Amino acid sequence: MAKYKTDLRDVFFNLFENLKVQDHMVDYGENDLKDIISQFDKFAENEIYTCRVEGDEVGVKLTKDKGVVVPPSFQKAKEQYYQNGWFALGYPEDIGGMPAPHSINFACNSIYVGANVAFSMYSGLSQGAMNVIIQAGSQELKDKFVPSMMEGRWGGTMCLTEPGAGSDVGASKATATPNGDGTFNIKGVKIFISSGESDLYENNIHLVLARTPGSEEGTKGLSLFIVPRFEINDDLSNGAFNNVACTKIEEKMGIHGSATCELTFGGQGDCKGQLIGKEHEGIVNMFIMMNEARLLCGIQGESQANLAYQLTEQYAKERSQFGKEIVHLPDVKRMLLKMRAMSRGMRSLILYTSNLFDLEKKGDHLAEKELALLTPVCKAYCTDEGFQVCVDAIQVHGGYGYCSEYGIEQFARDTKIATIYEGTNGIQAMDFVMRKILKDGGETFKALGEKILASLGNSSAGQWKAESAMLAVSMQKAQSILENYGKKAGEKSYDAVLASSTDFLSYCGNLIVAWRLLDGAIMASESIGSASDEDKRYYESKIVDFKIFCQHYLSRNNGIAQSILNFEQDWTKVEV
Repeated sequence: MAKYKTDLRDVFFNLFENLKVQDHMVDYGENDLKDIISQFDKFAENEIYTCRVEGDEVGVKLTKDKGVVVPPSFQKAKEQYYQNGWFALGYPEDIGGMPAPHSINFACNSIYVGANVAFSMYSGLSQGAMNVIIQAGSQELKDKFVPSMMEGRWGGTMCLTEPGAGSDVGASKATATPNGDGTFNIKGVKIFISSGESDLYENNIHLVLARTPGSEEGTKGLSLFIVPRFEINDDLSNGAFNNVACTKIEEKMGIHGSATCELTFGGQGDCKGQLIGKEHEGIVNMFIMMNEARLLCGIQGESQANLAYQLTEQYAKERSQFGKEIVHLPDVKRMLLKMRAMSRGMRSLILYTSNLFDLEKKGDHLAEKELALLTPVCKAYCTDEGFQVCVDAIQVHGGYGYCSEYGIEQFARDTKIATIYEGTNGIQAMDFVMRKILKDGGETFKALGEKILASLGNSSAGQWKAESAMLAVSMQKAQSILENYGKKAGEKSYDAVLASSTDFLSYCGNLIVAWRLLDGAIMASESIGSASDEDKRYYESKIVDFKIFCQHYLSRNNGIAQSILNFEQDWTKVEV
């Protein structure tokens, strides 16, 4: 397996030169924030990346006496993760956290997920569940659950999917019957539950969507409940088994170290849960966690792509064929430059989006809307393209990439799931077009477009005439597509819109990432004159990234626009 490496120079460029996230902090300076990321990167290299292969080869086991057992090396990594305070990063001090900008947390999360996506899911789901409790729970629930989750004694999950009700969450049949004492008896089966059970934690705290008696059908009738695997005593120790049983673990293509469970609630006795938030507001509260999970999926695509590229670059510089290192072969260099441009472009998008959290916290109303607009793009675009970068990494490695020796094929297997769970990428595209664009009349999309046009209007952008012109044309055609969508929606021809929504999300992903790389190229060109030799080489690579991305990815938008505007999109009457 190649030596672990993170492109910290590019991470720091995005955060501190481009986004200037240091301006969000009073207590930490730029060097302090860089040190946090650097220290976490060392931790990820020594503790997280080292158990990546074992996690894949050993996987998880469902045992009669111990329940779900994770790979042995995960135990030490988990203890170190919590003891070193990394789980607490970004949380307020009053619950034992270490405050930091969202963008710093996201940067560390990217390193974490890239080093070992399967392992990262246990604490990632725990953070998501805890965040729902913090934002939607009563003070009693916060006092009961948050301290032990912060300490790493208890882990968390979200339980939506049921047999026969995959993406259709509103078809849920799980029930919650009131006991008269403030608790509910939960009964039902949930499937595909990531980190659903494991011996990493003393207790597993499940957030479960269920239907109370008399509730209407669909998502409006769902409520959200906290259901621990073991009952909790007054002193916060584990009590009796709460009849939450893992009845199956899935055998999967990838992320073998992550326990994907079928959970049966109340199958052999009463299973008690507590309502979180108000009755029938379950889907609203669950979306606190789902939106975070969708951004985490985007990070899975971006981070796996970036690490796969770093390892592939090393391999290409060391592997000789035809009397030279293969990095000098034109076709291999083409693949490497494409991989770098896309992986860095996705990083720029993810970090830009993460910075919107901090701007929103400061009261920027537009940032809140833009964050909602970009969430499905981050999830769908970064997972689709991240997977393709991992496929290209296998190609550069040749036969060694197809074999397991260099650990490269695992990236493709681990990354593919991110295009499917937390709302398939097709559902993300529907959400993007129907709810995030058409619902507000395209106002948020228009505001983002004005930012893109402002970058194109920068005098430095004029030095890349072909690329800038291509970006400008993509902006114009995006407007034509939206006008077409508006017309179709006005005619209530929604299927004609939905049929091309995935294509349009890809189109917008190409457009937005090209803009982020243009923004980086402008800054690089303005900084290059006074740079050291090392920084000069880096800045030159940022300009190359933008040009390569336009040549190989943004150029696709012309064909996508032709497909959407000039061909029939309503296939509802066509037989398959």
